[in-house]
Amino acid sequence: MNKRVLLAGESWMSYTTHVKGFDSFYTSVYETGEKWLKNALEEAGYEVEFMPNHIAAEKFPYTVEELREYDCVILSDIGANTLLLPAETFTKSIKKPDRAKVIRDYVLEGGALLMVGGYLTFSGVDAKGKWHDTAVQEVLPVEVLTVDDRMEHCDGIRPVTAAKHEALAQITGEWPEVLGYNKTIAKPETEVVVTVGGDPFIAFAKYGQGRSAVFTSDCAPHWAPVEFCEWSEYNILWKGIVDWLTK
Repeated sequence: MNKRVLLAGESWMSYTTHVKGFDSFYTSVYETGEKWLKNALEEAGYEVEFMPNHIAAEKFPYTVEELREYDCVILSDIGANTLLLPAETFTKSIKKPDRAKVIRDYVLEGGALLMVGGYLTFSGVDAKGKWHDTAVQEVLPVEVLTVDDRMEHCDGIRPVTAAKHEALAQITGEWPEVLGYNKTIAKPETEVVVTVGGDPFIAFAKYGQGRSAVFTSDCAPHWAPVEFCEWSEYNILWKGIVDWLTK
């Protein structure tokens, strides 16, 4: 039986106002950015369940027992508020389990967690990602900032291998450039394997019986440009990370 991965996040809705002289009209679009990462893991033999942000708000597991159905949980461009504010709590003041604590306990009891960067993971744009003040922070290899942590590099910035690690043993040669990342601070127990701009890019740690990792840039556009997503070693990268996490 294939190992199961829960990928939460990587979706957004855009609402545009078009003004043409006296008149205006509106268009809306729903988009997702999971396909590159999902395809990479499925090629590696994993069964991936994609849970877009608006679905994760209500359907992301509320108990450790439910999370144990997955060998790895990936949080990618999903803000903490999406899990901390279920509709029943926000609209009716009904108590619900804190799913950040559920993720923490899942890791401590042997689960695997990967946080992938974006405008709403780590701290994110205007610090709205808000993961620092959650229980998830306890099982991340890096300290999340409490301010807007985006490091924008529209001219491109190249990650650099800082240390050998079995998860990335198959990665050879130069890394392709990215267009930005979330700035974080490595914890003392962390193995920072790849850096970008002197900050953690890929890092690993163990907590309790489980394992945790971070990838502080996008897994898809816009921070991950076409050159990164179509990099010959893109699939090898994600296979190595998740293989290590679920070992």
